[in-house]
Amino acid sequence: METKTLVVNGIPRRLLVNPDDTLVDVLRGQLQLTSVKVGCGKGQCGACTVILDGKVVRSCITKMRRVPENAAVTTLEGIGTPTCLHPLQHSWIFHGAAQCGFCTPGFIVSAKGLLDENPNPSREDVRDWFQKHHNICRCTGYKPLVDAVMDAAAVMRGEKTLEDIQFKMPADGRIWGSRLPRPSAVAKVTGVAEFGADAAYRMPPDTLHLALAQAKVSHAIIKGIDTSEAEKMPGVYRVLTHKDVKGKNRITGLITFPTNKGDGWERPILNDTKVFQYGDALAIVCADSEANARAAAEKVKFDLELLPEYMSAPEAMAPDAIEIHPGTPNVYYDQNEAKGGETQPFFDDPGNVVAEGSFYTQRQPHLPIEPDVGYAYINDQGQVVIHSKSVGIHLHALMIAPGLGLEFPKDLVMVQNTTGGTFGYKFSPTMEALLGVAVMATGRPCHLRYNYEQQQQYTGKRSPFWTTMRFAANKQGKILAMETDWSVDHGPYSEFGDLLTLRGAQYIGAGYGIPNIRGKGRTVCTNHCWGAAFRGYGAPESEFPSEVLMDMLAEKLGMDPFELRALNCYKEGDTTPTGQTPEVMSLPEMFDIMRPKYEAAKKRAKDLSTPEVKRGVGVALGVYGAGLDGPDTSEAWVELNEDGGVTVGSSWEDHGQGADSGALGTAHEALRPMRIPAEKIRLVMNDTSKTPNSGPAGGSRSQVVTGNAIRVACEMLMEGMRKPAGGFLDYAGMKAEGRPLRYDGKWSAPAKDCDANGQGSPFACYMYGLFMAEVAVEKATGKTQVEKLTCVADIGELCNQLIVDGQIYGGLAQGVGLALSEDYEDIKKQSTMVGAGIPSIQMIPDEMEIVYVKTPRKDGPHGASGVGEMPLTAPHPAIINAIYNACGARITHLPAYPEKVLEAMPK
Repeated sequence: METKTLVVNGIPRRLLVNPDDTLVDVLRGQLQLTSVKVGCGKGQCGACTVILDGKVVRSCITKMRRVPENAAVTTLEGIGTPTCLHPLQHSWIFHGAAQCGFCTPGFIVSAKGLLDENPNPSREDVRDWFQKHHNICRCTGYKPLVDAVMDAAAVMRGEKTLEDIQFKMPADGRIWGSRLPRPSAVAKVTGVAEFGADAAYRMPPDTLHLALAQAKVSHAIIKGIDTSEAEKMPGVYRVLTHKDVKGKNRITGLITFPTNKGDGWERPILNDTKVFQYGDALAIVCADSEANARAAAEKVKFDLELLPEYMSAPEAMAPDAIEIHPGTPNVYYDQNEAKGGETQPFFDDPGNVVAEGSFYTQRQPHLPIEPDVGYAYINDQGQVVIHSKSVGIHLHALMIAPGLGLEFPKDLVMVQNTTGGTFGYKFSPTMEALLGVAVMATGRPCHLRYNYEQQQQYTGKRSPFWTTMRFAANKQGKILAMETDWSVDHGPYSEFGDLLTLRGAQYIGAGYGIPNIRGKGRTVCTNHCWGAAFRGYGAPESEFPSEVLMDMLAEKLGMDPFELRALNCYKEGDTTPTGQTPEVMSLPEMFDIMRPKYEAAKKRAKDLSTPEVKRGVGVALGVYGAGLDGPDTSEAWVELNEDGGVTVGSSWEDHGQGADSGALGTAHEALRPMRIPAEKIRLVMNDTSKTPNSGPAGGSRSQVVTGNAIRVACEMLMEGMRKPAGGFLDYAGMKAEGRPLRYDGKWSAPAKDCDANGQGSPFACYMYGLFMAEVAVEKATGKTQVEKLTCVADIGELCNQLIVDGQIYGGLAQGVGLALSEDYEDIKKQSTMVGAGIPSIQMIPDEMEIVYVKTPRKDGPHGASGVGEMPLTAPHPAIINAIYNACGARITHLPAYPEKVLEAMPK
């Protein structure tokens, strides 16, 4: 140990430090400066960025021995505060550049370093700076961040005023459809928003810090677990195994369909009989510090009998494969699809044109910047309270309570923390049950944080789809029939795997009026990482094959692929693959809007191509339903306050997408007859002890289903306040007349579940996106650069355009990663952000254009549909089609690594 003085945000601080500790450890642990975040822990993401003696550095890889005496350190706390924002913070708020907010402090500090050096940067200067300093964002698509830096620089040069980058309330006070910043924006841009790892520094002294002892193989019988050596390690309080779990020691997958051959109880909390995947937790070390807990976890010994590892659906489906879960076949759910007449005659007709192909979408990792984290304790009522990144707090309580031996809601409370992005992986419970076990076994508060390797290895991923399909069309290009077959590699745990497989029937060929369809899908148990929801949930996997095959069909027909789509897109009389009549018919209008942009893009590609770099244009159509299938239901409450404002309560969970803005905007619009200003609408969110079951935040359901529940509650309140002669009673009048001040709203979607053949009306509202990608491909290497993305979107009326813009930019960026770089196939090599292919700013185009077609939805609150899934439905096939247009390389197996593109180019 040594003493060292640091001048932190202008204040000298004398510290006793370990030279081997990192600067981020000292700033967070010793100085409580928790704006400095730890994401990857390996210098790959920039969340920990600070300014050290005038230079931008990543504090997670800066050892204290390298920090000079009297070094000047600037963190976000030294740049601006909630009551005195820096122009960068104002601009971040104005441009919606803080979505989940976890990467925000690092970006703002990095941007401050840039503007200190270069007060008049170009957009390319900003992008080069963030690339050089490894600042990674998973939410925004980067464009709003560059916009924010450019405007802040203009203010600092005196070319703009702060007023120019501050939201101005419309004259009529209406915030619906405006660009009102999210309520959490100030907290996020100043670093005071408390994420799960930050909470560790505010917890009681007797808090136990947890570490997992995990399997390093993918399939084995557990013959013994030896914790004796771990129990002797410094600081260890207890080491827990399956014997310490008080309930069934299983997480229920809540089987969706009765034809599922499993029972949904196959996932252990702590594995007891078998290891089913790499990273499975066999023991929990409870210690006085995270470092001591992790050191002891390495000392837990396992006696394992290795079994064959089935790491893909084809392997697990092989005739000689053993059952991964004895008694349940590896193919445990089948989904049929039958619409219209038999399809074979259309493929046999020599007058028709047939296109067919085989396709693969990969195990895409979610790659949030914040690793999974949570904490738990027992409250004064004797309830177990679990705080986590859950985006389904009531759902997760039902999934874990029996395994813990608890009753919900009597014994268990679930609370969502401020969450650093999930993009769907937290639709599944991850660490919640582990925290419950530890708290119940020790009686003490417990905190658990995954490092990034654990984030990759022990949270769910997008389930790969192996798809074959074919189209039959007449010579004019009208598609007459489609046949499909798809296998879903859902990993070892069944939760929602059957529902995901149904998505193939709902979305393969979606967007086109195909009268005759036959298909079959199946869910397959494997030993690779378990399958979890990921933005788009089934659509990116389903629409990739059908959208690439559309281009292949167009080529065989000699048609332009854009016009083939325009010919076949939904029109009056058409139905979806499930036989449902689309709720709006705006696709022809969307094609009309995109057509001149497409023609201009083709001309650009032709004019700018060189023998060394070929440019191309691709299009794709994306469709997604806003909701869970059938009569999806949500609840919310609204209460009148003494000051004339209202409080809105809901469990509208926030991945970072803007649940607070959605709840506020929807309630404000519903309450407009009362003229309540936005600042007098208060939100209570995401605590099962306080907020009702609004359902999980997935499937772009929240704006539609929870939004409608909020609308209904607001309308009930206004009706309860109405005077016989007109107008509304105030709080005192309501009290005097004994009228209730609180109203519970509930809404169910007017939709019907699909039948055994995939036919039905599963969603009341859909989302539609028409995507165009412009790419450049290096002929010598196969490297692809996406130069521009365009999205014409119909998601109904917009609750908040600032938030919606950000959702679409972010979804498009994830589409680039899905197309070109992201995968989690190699468990060890792809356990880091860089190894898994997370896109940096230079991979994502600065040019992203959004055009809205705002067709009001009859069943959407105030005409809105959802948004979150739509931008990742089909940007990736547009990119893949653009690669083919550029250089003739047809990629059907994602991602399109340069070597794949090079190999697929015509020789």
